[in-house]
Amino acid sequence: MTTEPSRAKAYRTQNWSLAKPLGRGRKGVVVSQNHEAAAAGAAILEAGGNAADAAVATAFALAAVEPWNSGLGGIGFGVVLKAGESRAQVVDFGPVAPRRADPADYPLTGEMKLDFFAWPGVVGDRNIHGPLSFCIPSSVSGYATLKERFGTSMPVSDLLAPAIGLAKRGLAQDWYTTLKIASSASVLRLYEESARIYLPDGLPPVPPYQGVPGFRTLGNLGGTLEHLAKAGLDDFYRGDLARRLAADIATVGGVVDAQDLADCRATVREAPMIDWRGTHRIHTAGGLTAAPTLQAVVEGMAANPPPEGGPDSAWFARLSQVMREAYASRLEGLGAAQMAREPGETCTTHLTVVDGDGTIVALTTTLLSSMGSRLVLPETGVLMNNGMMWFDPRPGSANAIAPGARPLCNMCPVVVTPADGGYPRYGAGASGGRRILASVYQMLAFTLDSGMSLEDAAHQPRIDVSGPDGTSADARLPDGTLDALAAVGPLTVVEHGVLPLNFACPNMVRTGQDGQEGISDAASPWSAAVAAN
Repeated sequence: MTTEPSRAKAYRTQNWSLAKPLGRGRKGVVVSQNHEAAAAGAAILEAGGNAADAAVATAFALAAVEPWNSGLGGIGFGVVLKAGESRAQVVDFGPVAPRRADPADYPLTGEMKLDFFAWPGVVGDRNIHGPLSFCIPSSVSGYATLKERFGTSMPVSDLLAPAIGLAKRGLAQDWYTTLKIASSASVLRLYEESARIYLPDGLPPVPPYQGVPGFRTLGNLGGTLEHLAKAGLDDFYRGDLARRLAADIATVGGVVDAQDLADCRATVREAPMIDWRGTHRIHTAGGLTAAPTLQAVVEGMAANPPPEGGPDSAWFARLSQVMREAYASRLEGLGAAQMAREPGETCTTHLTVVDGDGTIVALTTTLLSSMGSRLVLPETGVLMNNGMMWFDPRPGSANAIAPGARPLCNMCPVVVTPADGGYPRYGAGASGGRRILASVYQMLAFTLDSGMSLEDAAHQPRIDVSGPDGTSADARLPDGTLDALAAVGPLTVVEHGVLPLNFACPNMVRTGQDGQEGISDAASPWSAAVAAN
């Protein structure tokens, strides 16, 4: 007689317990998916900068130390709550198609492309990688706006100094770098500058068997950062660097042009709020982010808070149902997107900062795919996004390619305030595509409803629901919880590890009468919460 293998006998990629320490600092905490970038931000806090200054320094540093997730060629959203205020602001530098975007440039193959989204396939995958995959790179505009509207008088050159130093030193050639580059190597090799930087001798870099890793510079990125430090961030869009960038893009065959750059300006608006059971307010980026779906989940779970001390089986089962219903509604009208497969790795970065006064910044920024377009511009060293992948390439469809169009995306930075406007306050977010929403909601539920500490919440096993068709559950959850989840819908039991990446990578900060603290994702090998004292 043949029997199904037990859960305990399922193949495992790891045989250890992962943990990350809490960061607690008098002058604040910076949490990032890379410890060197977080340390750059913490140094800005210690030098007298505020949370916005530190967030900008961290974001630029990430371009040099975590280039596959974000950078000067990316896009994003930030939510900012100033100390003493009760309403947050959104810094919107989300994806926008170039003005010369033409659906005719993306002829269909007649087959489905089961990648990040189950869109129809495009000839040459030109919406997924290469020069026609670029949306307008708005990250520098977002960082500039964050600095101008919410930062101190600290010079931009000071904020860029850590990134310049890290870029000139080069990317660490350690095991995680090997893993990340290897996953994109088959496409990186198609583009000359990308291959030169990331594939020495035609292969991903391999760290030394003993000793310390070497470093490899990222083309002309360091020089571009130095130019911005001297000329100012606006030069990226309306100065000498903008002219060089437009020429760089034209040389490789892209359609983002000087006018697209000149017209690129991040906007600031009041953050939409979600009521959390009458006890808290969740300040979101709103619009075309995951915020409307987060609101649907919050409303669907309003009568089902997790028990004090932590979630139980019934709560997880109810969350599975509510999230699948919310995603069915979100994806309605997107056609084939309802069948989309989820990516196997993170391709976004999130950082959260709180300063000593209590100002909070939650900033999510991305290249979309890991390594974005996989195309490094040869003269400026900018690794460009592949934001055109967010659009359905079928002409006339919902979420279709059009000049200046904005697609639906999955980012979900949030700030939390008590309903009475008091304390404690939180900032949170995550990377991980459509997995982001589930992780952010659960981190909020664990802390706001169950009263868990940041440290306990970050290490609590979670579930993931990335669409209407099923649930993934952390294998560390109790058998009773797994049984309850299986009873309400299709269930896959998976590990929470480095790769395959089955869950998003959240981080969170908290500020209250007892000071500032933060925590990063345990399964992200480079992540850290770095305190400023």
